[in-house]
Amino acid sequence: MSFPLFLALKYLKPKRSVASVVTLVSVLGVMLGVAVVIIVRSVMTGFGDIWEEKILDFKPHVSIVPVEGCTISGEDEIASAVRGIRGVTCVTPEIDTRVLLSHGGRVLAPVIIGVDGDDFKAAYRVGEPVSGTFDLEGDSIVLGASAARSLGVWTGDEVTVYSPKTLVSKDEVYLPVKWRVAGIFSCGQHDYDSGYVIASLPNVRDLMGMETGVFAIHVKTDCPTDREKFDGIVAQALEACGGRRVRAVSWREADREIFNALAVEKNMTALLLSLISLVAVFCVMNTLLVLTVQKTPEIGLLKALGFRRLEIMKVFMVHGMIQCGAGIVLGLCASWAVLANLQNIVEWLARMGLEVFPASVYGLAAIPHRLIVADIFWVVGLVFVFGLVASFAPALLASAKDPVKALNQ
Repeated sequence: MSFPLFLALKYLKPKRSVASVVTLVSVLGVMLGVAVVIIVRSVMTGFGDIWEEKILDFKPHVSIVPVEGCTISGEDEIASAVRGIRGVTCVTPEIDTRVLLSHGGRVLAPVIIGVDGDDFKAAYRVGEPVSGTFDLEGDSIVLGASAARSLGVWTGDEVTVYSPKTLVSKDEVYLPVKWRVAGIFSCGQHDYDSGYVIASLPNVRDLMGMETGVFAIHVKTDCPTDREKFDGIVAQALEACGGRRVRAVSWREADREIFNALAVEKNMTALLLSLISLVAVFCVMNTLLVLTVQKTPEIGLLKALGFRRLEIMKVFMVHGMIQCGAGIVLGLCASWAVLANLQNIVEWLARMGLEVFPASVYGLAAIPHRLIVADIFWVVGLVFVFGLVASFAPALLASAKDPVKALNQ
């Protein structure tokens, strides 16, 4: 065992002194800093996974839209060609537009999706209907649970639908129509449950005054998160359009604001919480400063015996890194224990009257989390660097002491 390590371990032995108490507090501080950052990063990653899953279940993975104008003609031919591409699971020609719904004096302006009934069941993973069915035959409409609640309607009620053409067409009058609520869905995300309603493609065409064509052809794949394979499918889908002037909008492009916001929030939260680790590492510095004062006579004796400044610096640097290492190990264990029992902890806090994860707000049965190995290395590396920097100043101070003055203290 080297001399710096031997002496650093000797200084770590508890002797019921102020330095021992401060050392214990320093290790606990580093432990809490590491655990909090890892836990928060894991929960933020879990939320990102949930939002991504909800988006991929409800929205298309790629939309083929016209470069010029609003409609695509020959949609059945294009859809048939795209369905033959390996990796494509569903293709739905659709008309998506905002409409005005009213019932009993209440008004709502959701996006209506005009789609074939069988295509809707295959493309939109919204689970079993809350009420009614997803049958789009006849003059029927399917609403999200939040939209139905806002309008005060239930299965079997009628809603009045106003065409957006009424606002933009000066020469024609588009009379409102009454459609019956055939079913109500809930996909577990408020934006979708309140902002989207579903009707048959022919009905929406009539509402928009169209005879043929669609606004977009939506495609779902079996590999939306595999960027290389997904990009290959998108390229093949564009080739299948037979030279028509169309372009592809991927799910990442369509919802980039959401994912950018989540990424920024995750990084900013981690950055702010890293300050906890920085404060904890300052405790390590304080411990070493107290230790250098207590051990001043010993430092003077070591220098008088011929020990070099570098060897004395190593003693205190090793002492500080041992504290940081112990805090990191304890922090990793604590974060694993908390994440393994996270839902039980949340439920216990709820029973104590502290609702930290209300299901009515988030629409989730359990708090999501996913631990990424890269996050662990990032946190450990950050705390290690902080500890190295914090240990350097006290070590330098100890090595710079004059042996004569130190022995006289």
